[in-house]
Amino acid sequence: SPCSFQVLLKSDAPTGDVLLDETLRHIKATETAETVQTWIELLTGETWNPFKLQYQLRNVRERLAKALVEKGILTTEKQNFLLFDMTTHPVSNASEKQRLVKKLQESVLERWVNDPQRMERRTLALLVLAHASDVLENVFASLADDKYDVAMNRTKDLLDMDPEVEAAKAKGTEMIWAVLAAFNK
Repeated sequence: SPCSFQVLLKSDAPTGDVLLDETLRHIKATETAETVQTWIELLTGETWNPFKLQYQLRNVRERLAKALVEKGILTTEKQNFLLFDMTTHPVSNASEKQRLVKKLQESVLERWVNDPQRMERRTLALLVLAHASDVLENVFASLADDKYDVAMNRTKDLLDMDPEVEAAKAKGTEMIWAVLAAFNK
């Protein structure tokens, strides 16, 4: 089944990214290959499997936000919600956000190839992540109605493709399709 994509470690060479390197160490330490679905749940802290707690990344959301703050993409603010204060991370670099939105809009309008194998891998991954994060509608919200409909329909066609079939067709995109399968389960 699409949710049975397993993660196999090809190389444990350091990437230079603290979270990625920690993830590689966890994957290397597992005795049996886990599915992409399982790793997403473990690495995001969405599971409480007592037998696999040692493979969870600690404070992953906070650490990702901190890295984006250090890169100048987000900022850190304290907001008061009645009885408690909460740390939020609003976007501080609006031009970077706008660049990504424009890139996705153009990829499904002006540069649409109607074939995921011919799409730039980073753009395909970005579309899948926007879908998984439930922000695709926001990405296309600034478009005129007719273009919005075209963008949503094309993206829906792409996201409705069979991940197993597409992963088998194009080397190097297997993980992208496995992530889509995990979020579509």
